[in-house]
Amino acid sequence: MIKNGMKECSVCHSKFVSPSPRSVSRAYDKHRNQVSSKYRALNFLLVVGDCILVGLQPILVYMSKVDGKFKFSPISVNFLTEVAKVLFAIIMLLFQARRQKVGEKPLLSISTFVQAARNNVLLAVPALLYAINNYLKFIMQLYFNPATVKMLSNLKVLVIAVLLKIIMRRRFSIIQWEALALLLIGISINQLRSLPEGSTALGLPITMIAYVYTLVFVTVPSMASVYNEYALKSQFETSIYLQNLFLYGYGAIFNFLGIVGTAIFKGPGSFNILEGHSKATMFLICNNAAQGILSSFFFKYADTILKKYSSTVATIFTGIASAALFGHTLTVNFILGISIVFISMHQFFSPMAKVKDETQVGKLEMIEAQHPRDVMHLYSISNVVRDSPSSH
Repeated sequence: MIKNGMKECSVCHSKFVSPSPRSVSRAYDKHRNQVSSKYRALNFLLVVGDCILVGLQPILVYMSKVDGKFKFSPISVNFLTEVAKVLFAIIMLLFQARRQKVGEKPLLSISTFVQAARNNVLLAVPALLYAINNYLKFIMQLYFNPATVKMLSNLKVLVIAVLLKIIMRRRFSIIQWEALALLLIGISINQLRSLPEGSTALGLPITMIAYVYTLVFVTVPSMASVYNEYALKSQFETSIYLQNLFLYGYGAIFNFLGIVGTAIFKGPGSFNILEGHSKATMFLICNNAAQGILSSFFFKYADTILKKYSSTVATIFTGIASAALFGHTLTVNFILGISIVFISMHQFFSPMAKVKDETQVGKLEMIEAQHPRDVMHLYSISNVVRDSPSSH
């Protein structure tokens, strides 16, 4: 991507300035090739870890139910999850501070903390949306089996793509939009027989409840993911653990306010955040915390679309595990839907589907022809203006 005569690496966000468009392209390609192998390895580890954690999440929620209901407050689980993530961020900050070199700006100084807090105040937005979404996850589990919940959550991909285009000006090729359409088709095939006939919930037909919850369940976390990626990448130099401390701190505050609101509405007896918890819920809290921490690395160093496709792959694990543990049937619709999802993934991430940079280079050539003096001025500027901390 080129802005103001500077080319930004799509992998690590380093910026380059060179005396000619071809030099810009060569320097950019050389730099990207040097770091791309490391990022491919990182992305692979992120996807594998995400598949395991996301796949386990609905199963652990299902195991936490007693007679089809939760004996604990879902908000208390979310609060304890955020507390666990805050503790992890603090531990990693202390570890990172001990490894700092002489002359580097101290991570744990008051001035650094205050400045970072001001620069990352936007993280409060996804924190609030995540607090709402985490509660919705438990509600969805009351009406759908784990595999169905996982497939419904994948509808977020299309909403996220639209939000990325609007908020972050991200470009997608026609092939990539077609891949997202294939993803929706695969999800729809799997959902043809997802709802039991004649079932009701809260006195309303379950189909109406399903539509309402699905709409909110898809929209809220999609906005949270996009705003989270935007907030993390807009302050790329800030330590990810410091950013996580703010994000999870905001999340803990919002969930605690939810607990207080529940206590006011239901009475002081509901304020006990440890009531009704079991070993399954403890595993659930640890899994959710690890999943949230891994997501922050996705949003800062990878891509939101990759994160959602990774969650889609976890559907296979969820479906097979729920069939083995709870006797849920793997239907033909499920198998066909998953097959189309894999085709969609291959198509979206195919090199032929990527948006090419030639048009941007062409624009720089036009600038060179129209403003030769401005281009000559670039000779005095070094090739690498700013190296991303993540590339070291």
